[in-house]
Amino acid sequence: MRKCNRSITIVLIFCTVILSILAVGCKQRKSDKPAVALIMKSLANEFFKTMEEGARTHHKEHEDEYELKVVGIKDEQDVGKQIDYVELMIAQRVDAIVIAPADSKALVPVCKRAMDAGIIVVNIDNKFDSAVLEDKGVKIPFVGPDNRKGARLAGEYLAGKLKSPDKVAIIEGVPNAFNGIQRKLGFEDAMKAAGMSIVSSQSGYWETSKAEPIVSALTTEYSDLKAVLCANDSMALGAIAAIRAAGKSDDILVIGFDNITAVQRLLKEGKILCTVDQHADKLALYGIEYALEMLKGGTPSDRETPVELITVESLK
Repeated sequence: MRKCNRSITIVLIFCTVILSILAVGCKQRKSDKPAVALIMKSLANEFFKTMEEGARTHHKEHEDEYELKVVGIKDEQDVGKQIDYVELMIAQRVDAIVIAPADSKALVPVCKRAMDAGIIVVNIDNKFDSAVLEDKGVKIPFVGPDNRKGARLAGEYLAGKLKSPDKVAIIEGVPNAFNGIQRKLGFEDAMKAAGMSIVSSQSGYWETSKAEPIVSALTTEYSDLKAVLCANDSMALGAIAAIRAAGKSDDILVIGFDNITAVQRLLKEGKILCTVDQHADKLALYGIEYALEMLKGGTPSDRETPVELITVESLK
């Protein structure tokens, strides 16, 4: 009986050892595949939903190459939550973080902490502030479009529909967002070159609900306003709603930036003049591919991605 019990014990020990070896082997195989975290801004914005879909499609096609974690904040101004997500990814020991920062300055310190922990960081969509990067002594590559160039393209197209010195207004993005600042500068480049009068430039904080009352007030204050240049399509939707409510849809032109689905429909209907496509579906995967390249020993450097003017003609 004792001999039987001893045999059973030996078998159990042997099985336990084998299972442990298998478990370690599985864990090892899993760790051999790098984990990439995509940290985005507002998932309420169609642009970032499209970005997420593009990233997931890329991952599905390359599942054997990397693991993907995707997170995003609900409110584009919730910088604290985005910082928390970076901290979470540091704790989870991901290999790379691809981030579209809600704030060009505030996210730099936590991304530096990620780099100090041995994590590759790639900046997409909204460029980190160069002065803050220099102050922190870090270099984080930016993979994304030239927002100033894209906004200038839209502004120049708009200028062709106006006459100097027509009055125009700019609805800006979040003040600390580099891409918003660059888009404002691009709009200004085009309007000043064409001799237009910029009567107002205010922040709509990227949101439809915040842009609408601003534009509503502008239509009252400037009865001869001819155009509203919006730093993203969500704010353009708010501008269009305000202009419609004021009964001035035939008098005030609107341009946007991002080429979301809702704006494509409005382009066809003649409710918006143009927008700019920075290819949201590809922007994240550009960053992911670059992060994977860096994990293999690539040298970090900025990479410019395409921007394209979208008009009703280009949709045909």
